[in-house]
Amino acid sequence: MIPENLTEFLYWVKENTETLWSEDLETSGCEEWVHGAKWVPLTDQQIDEVERKYSIQFTPEHREFLRILHTIDRKEKYEYTESFEDDAEVLIREDPFFYNWLTDDDEIKAKLNWPFEEVLRDIFSEANSPFWCKSWGQRPETKEEVIKVFTDLYKKAPKLIPITSHRFVVSDMNLKHRPILSVWGTDTIIYGWTIRTYLLNEIRYYLDIVKRIDYEDGEFDFRLTDEALEIHEKDFQYDESKVIPFWQDIILSYNTGWSGFGMKSPF
Repeated sequence: MIPENLTEFLYWVKENTETLWSEDLETSGCEEWVHGAKWVPLTDQQIDEVERKYSIQFTPEHREFLRILHTIDRKEKYEYTESFEDDAEVLIREDPFFYNWLTDDDEIKAKLNWPFEEVLRDIFSEANSPFWCKSWGQRPETKEEVIKVFTDLYKKAPKLIPITSHRFVVSDMNLKHRPILSVWGTDTIIYGWTIRTYLLNEIRYYLDIVKRIDYEDGEFDFRLTDEALEIHEKDFQYDESKVIPFWQDIILSYNTGWSGFGMKSPF
């Protein structure tokens, strides 16, 4: 069973992932880069030092994640080419599996500013209609005024703390729910209302919570097990206390965002 208590759940994740990663590659089905990987947790003292260094505050749930998991002892490797030519050189990019708050200084500093910069980019988008929420009031006429109004609103919004890639923990102790968001400019969605559900979504293929569905035409698909799906659906049910100042308006501006709050889009 998937533990409900967060601390027990995080240790369950640790045990299940490290067991999988230690198995033979053909048996586990994992990528070669993650074979033998181990989690590298932080001490309470290290977490306190990180908060002081970056002038941030981790939520209690995020602190527990850092104390038990944090990151693994290697980076995720991706192969890519800079062109579509047949003889293009294959390059390897290394990205943090989860951010290492002791070593990934450049990545973390960039991601701390990412949400602001990416939403601002969409506000002045030329490819699509420039973004502006009705709740922000009348859009100012000049670029300078737009930036000022948006900056003032952003400074008052709940802070977002990076956890990996473009996933962020909503860090506001005044909120009852502090979810994990996937932020790609104004294309922002709820990735989990709790650390528990977030991890079940983020690293599902490294946990024994995915089943293969085979179809008669030879096609197949992967779906969450009934237990994991029940946890996911319960987490995303509507609850009027699920409120995220500022970010909620951005999330609901996209049709895909409504399901994150357990609501159907009115459009």
